Amino acid sequence: MTSSRPRLTSEPSDVPDGEQAQDPRTREEQAKNVCLRLLTVRARTRAELETQLTKRGYPDDVSARVLDRLTEVGLIDDEDFAEQWVRSRHLNAGKGKRALAVELRKKGVDDEVISSALADLDPAAERQRAEQLVRDKLRRERLDGTPENDVKVTRRLVGMLARRGYNQSMAYDVVSVELANERERRRV
Repeated sequence: MTSSRPRLTSEPSDVPDGEQAQDPRTREEQAKNVCLRLLTVRARTRAELETQLTKRGYPDDVSARVLDRLTEVGLIDDEDFAEQWVRSRHLNAGKGKRALAVELRKKGVDDEVISSALADLDPAAERQRAEQLVRDKLRRERLDGTPENDVKVTRRLVGMLARRGYNQSMAYDVVSVELANERERRRV
């Protein structure tokens, strides 16, 4: 049995289909509403919003006008987005610079903006976060003192840090120091 109710689309509209394509102001208003709905969920980059508008079938000129206006009023700010993203993902997810740069590139942030946002990330803070991640993980590891086990644990922990975007030399150094500290802590 088919329903007599009209099927809802992702863009509710009071304008008949024939007029919708002809009135650019209506299309701009709809595009603006789509962007505002997306921005109420979380901050987004200009590229993310542009992708969403394109996916929904808005013409490039309409998208550009809407996005320019939202940028003018400060609702879209890629620099601010990048700074917040770096701060949040570094603190909460323990991501390193490389991983953060990749995530921001995927979100359409310019390389110059990415470099600026990552410059605010203190190398000492990055190392401290890596140390904390390793300490947390080491507490759950079984350390039996055999060389094979040490190699296995070291490989796991360095791999974990590498997947989170920390450079290999720092990761190995952090793991070596924290592994020695954990052995000492367990000995006492």
